[in-house]
Amino acid sequence: MLINSAAYQDGKRIADPGIAEFDAYTARPGCFVWAALRDATADELDQMRRAFDLHELAVEDVKHGRQRPKLDEYGENLFVVMQLIERSGDELAVGQVAVFVGANYVVSARSHSGQNFLGVRERCEQEPHLLKQGPSFVLYALMDAVVDRYFPIVEQLETELERIEERIFAKGAARLNIERLYALKRKVGVLKHAVAPLLEVLSKLHGGRTPQVCVNTQEYFRDVADHLERINASIDTIRDTIGTAIAVNLSMVTIEESEVTKRLAAWAGIFAVATAFAGIWGMNFEVMPELKLRWGYPAALAIIASACGFVWWRFRRSGWL
Repeated sequence: MLINSAAYQDGKRIADPGIAEFDAYTARPGCFVWAALRDATADELDQMRRAFDLHELAVEDVKHGRQRPKLDEYGENLFVVMQLIERSGDELAVGQVAVFVGANYVVSARSHSGQNFLGVRERCEQEPHLLKQGPSFVLYALMDAVVDRYFPIVEQLETELERIEERIFAKGAARLNIERLYALKRKVGVLKHAVAPLLEVLSKLHGGRTPQVCVNTQEYFRDVADHLERINASIDTIRDTIGTAIAVNLSMVTIEESEVTKRLAAWAGIFAVATAFAGIWGMNFEVMPELKLRWGYPAALAIIASACGFVWWRFRRSGWL
């Protein structure tokens, strides 16, 4: 649905036009219209396409939804797609905001997300000297808001990783740790898929060949790019740390298995000593020494116990038991 629309001239809001009135304001010199949609239907998108002469391929992308972050140029007009990341229980939900930018209009279409951009419009209207720069400043404000909302997600992922790291050396927690690490790795991948392509988009909006509509706002897009670089670096650090944590956790599993193997081998050695004595004395020969001794049986048990005790002491001293 169309949730908000406003016409601006010289950085000031002059009207709240409906769809039928858009043409009257976009025809004015120095005036532009900013329209915002949420979960728009195909018919509503078609209305916007006719009102602002949007490119049909860009409109089709919005209808299909969940596009990779990108920037497409259609003549002097721009079509930008960004992903909105938000918490949904223990998982990350992915939404989308698509922005159409022309010389005299900005159309933002948000879908599959509970986030809103009312604060962005208020911020822009409180800075009329910047809003005078037109649709490109609105695009900057929207991109800046999207990028700023990535920071809390990164902090939450870092906190989750720290909690897992605290339990890496806890006994019996290996399997759970690996499951949590892989779940965290999946979330980091979701955020990475939103951030990395957006860096490429921002690289086209400052320096070098910049779209005409954004020529006067390059330094603002450079600032957003700097923020996004920090986020991307943090994501890479988290991914590297997760890889290290998984390797350490697997090593801990191997060490625990080795300890169990050593204990089993030690007890097998102890029982091997007892078995050896019993095997020798249990042979069915008629003439064997000590067979007729009155204390032979207790003495044999004592010898077996002593030998096993000595072997146990040696394993204990070596750290195998």
